[in-house]
Amino acid sequence: MLITEFHKLYRENGLSPEVINTFQKIIYSYFKQHGREFPFRNDITPYNVLVSEIMLQQTQTGRVTEKFLQFKNKFPDFKALSNAPLGDVLLAWQGLGYNRRAIALKNISELVINEFDGGLPDSVEELKKFPQIGHNTASSIVAFAYNKPVYFIETNIRRVFIYFFFPKRNKIDDKEILPLVESTLDKKNPREWYYALMDYGVMLRKTHPELNKRSAHYRKQAPFKGSDRQVRGKILKQLLKISESTTIELSQKLNVNLNKLKRILLQLEKEGFISIDGSKISIQKNEI
Repeated sequence: MLITEFHKLYRENGLSPEVINTFQKIIYSYFKQHGREFPFRNDITPYNVLVSEIMLQQTQTGRVTEKFLQFKNKFPDFKALSNAPLGDVLLAWQGLGYNRRAIALKNISELVINEFDGGLPDSVEELKKFPQIGHNTASSIVAFAYNKPVYFIETNIRRVFIYFFFPKRNKIDDKEILPLVESTLDKKNPREWYYALMDYGVMLRKTHPELNKRSAHYRKQAPFKGSDRQVRGKILKQLLKISESTTIELSQKLNVNLNKLKRILLQLEKEGFISIDGSKISIQKNEI
């Protein structure tokens, strides 16, 4: 079916059973022929889903696939990750960026072991209490790990619904999309349905790159070069390499303005990445 034919069907019938069935058939038909293969889809456990979903926050799937397998080999389960030194976790995380996610994963693992008897909760509201987990991530974990019918929107899903249900519209709010997500969900197999939606959305990113710009939530990403995020990554990479340094040494080695460096170091200390002991700076070794 051509997209113009679907738009006409939806315009004439609204969100009728026929429209929902047609939409699902289109998405599943594409998924059956072009669905993507990932190690975290093939070996589904709550731990694997959690690690992959945290990794996938702001990181491309191709990069995550490689790092997921390396990370899993080093930290195969919640217990191994909770017991690991922070420096080892950060070292394994190198290349993924947004290092606070690594701390969050370690903290979550400690919570799972110490407060949930080693089992990841299957409740969206409970998961939202964990660090680095908002509604969408919590919902995706519940859908993928436990195959429960929950509702969420992420970039690729948003793109699909804009394409099918909002022709020629701009500034489309997620509040308009979510009821459509709820109404069209395959409640018998939400895991596969969300996989199918995401894979269709990845295809649309290539064929219709303008779609997400029509969302009211679209924001152009700030430049990475020279940003605090880049400097944070350089600091952690250097400390993981040499164990300990001073502010002056880091400033000279990384060619970063001293005042800017001090401000970022204080942020990293507050977030639990590093320890500052007088003039000595090192990766945090104590439990956080």
